[in-house]
Amino acid sequence: MSERRTDQLIKSVQVFSTGSGGQHKEHRYGSRLPSLLWVLTSRSWVEVPINVYVIEHRDGLVLFDAGLDPAIASDPTYISNAIGRFFRDRLFRLNIGPDDTLAKNLGRLGYAAAEVRTVVVSHLHFDHIGGIGEVPQAELLVSSDEWRLLSSPHPERDFILREHIELPGAQWRQIDFTPTDESLLAPFGSAHDVRGDGSMVLLPTPGHTPGSLSMLVRSGGGPPLLLVGDLTYDVGLLMKDQVPGTGDKTQLRSSFAKVRALKQKLPDLVILPTHDPAATKILRNNLPAS
Repeated sequence: MSERRTDQLIKSVQVFSTGSGGQHKEHRYGSRLPSLLWVLTSRSWVEVPINVYVIEHRDGLVLFDAGLDPAIASDPTYISNAIGRFFRDRLFRLNIGPDDTLAKNLGRLGYAAAEVRTVVVSHLHFDHIGGIGEVPQAELLVSSDEWRLLSSPHPERDFILREHIELPGAQWRQIDFTPTDESLLAPFGSAHDVRGDGSMVLLPTPGHTPGSLSMLVRSGGGPPLLLVGDLTYDVGLLMKDQVPGTGDKTQLRSSFAKVRALKQKLPDLVILPTHDPAATKILRNNLPAS
């Protein structure tokens, strides 16, 4: 894609949380221990929000991730796989209530769930797809590499819950990244332009999962934003090349390097993980809501 003017296309970018969760310090900061060992024995927890980013584009409302479904806290069979249920309670401590739905949170920002036109899903873990049932009219974008995980023998063991992804009528669209001629994005090699106007560009950032993606948001109202999903839980760790405790370390470091290269080209780039506790303050300071 060639360079384009993106001013006037993005009206606002906001964020809300569909509850929060505790993650082990080893999960966040990495560990030399085997993951199974620290999952079963660690008693150190860090509380993180489960964020959804709301982009008001000229052509309609776009979400980056869809948060957590409150039913996971009240329905003991929400995860049908027994192994998944066993490890969920040991890997996460969820804090979510009935008022933490996607629709109610959108309402607090002045939007209706029916206004959502597109949901970009960074990856298919349950805390990123929980609200898709509340926006049945929306197109759901996911990378083809990520979608292929649904065909693996037991995706539920990795917290990819087919019964909550393959909903009747859900408008999933798999995207394949294509070569880009925009020099800014050269480190990534390929990209996908969500609206064809350069304002929201998806980039492959595998590592947390094989098909994880990030989204570059550009507008005339503030600095560029890079929404990175769970590529990292802390931007400082990404800049230091410190990988988290889960995921493919080789892929993570490769994606980290590409993000740092983009940051070099865009010094004012704001990098926002999905579980960033400071996201609201950062957006307020950099790209005020309308």
